[in-house]
Amino acid sequence: MTKQAATADPVAVDTAAARRPRNIHWGRLMAWVLLIFFILITVFPLYWMLRTSLSNNRALFSDPGSWLPVHLTLGGFKRVLGLSSTEQALSEGGSGASLQFWLYLRNSLIVSTAITVGQVFFSAMAAYAFARLRWPGRNAVFFLFLTALMVPPIFTMLPNFVLIKNLGLLNTFPGIVLPFFFMTPFAVFFLRQFFLGINREVEEAAIIDGAGHIRIFFQIVLPLSSAPITTLALLTFINAWNEYFWPLLVAQNDNVRVLTVALGVFKSQTPQGNPDWAGLMAAALIAALPIIILFLAFGRRIVNSIGFSGIK
Repeated sequence: MTKQAATADPVAVDTAAARRPRNIHWGRLMAWVLLIFFILITVFPLYWMLRTSLSNNRALFSDPGSWLPVHLTLGGFKRVLGLSSTEQALSEGGSGASLQFWLYLRNSLIVSTAITVGQVFFSAMAAYAFARLRWPGRNAVFFLFLTALMVPPIFTMLPNFVLIKNLGLLNTFPGIVLPFFFMTPFAVFFLRQFFLGINREVEEAAIIDGAGHIRIFFQIVLPLSSAPITTLALLTFINAWNEYFWPLLVAQNDNVRVLTVALGVFKSQTPQGNPDWAGLMAAALIAALPIIILFLAFGRRIVNSIGFSGIK
């Protein structure tokens, strides 16, 4: 009898265990509820932009609280991309103003790419100097350099403007790029934290083989730091793409006007009295697509690299 009880059917035991009520982890459930809530709050502005861009601007004011596009149309995108005539734009409630979208997109790409290349390269050089080279006062200089993080950018805006004006670089690409082209405290700190974690034995072996610091930097340190450098390049490109006030201050010419400034000008061109919200949201949505795609493609790498570099 005892032997039969000990050799009971395991299937019946598993079935009985499955019928037992499972404990609900209320903490985990609340965490998921809060996470979904914050995700919806974050995504909602993008949805509202899409809803507005697909609406007829003239009919939009008749039903502003609708959760769906009002009189579904692609007129806003056509006006932004230059595929709609002035008559068609006015009939749909557009301003009739022209937006040279492709020109402004090209300008934003030029400015953002130049800032990204220059800032990442010079910041990597400075970070290597602070992490690996030994020279008097290195830690003190690095501390003073980091204090620049506490200086609001608006404080340096006027001196930079006066400098760019005296150099005759207003309404030029160099005038927009130069204040951001060289190293920044965050970029230097970000890369320095990673360089400190590189095994010194690799560099010592290269020194024994006769390699200098320049060769070590380009042939050893940079290849080993491809992940954080890519992350820094993405963050820098996003910040440069979203920059508004400085390009507005130094670039009034259409030939060098970036997309963020052009959207503000497009909003102000309202001969009918009401802004072309559908066209403006369509342009903003198209302008945000490159950043959204980059973040979706490299978002995990950005988070992992920031955590690995010790930034909390």
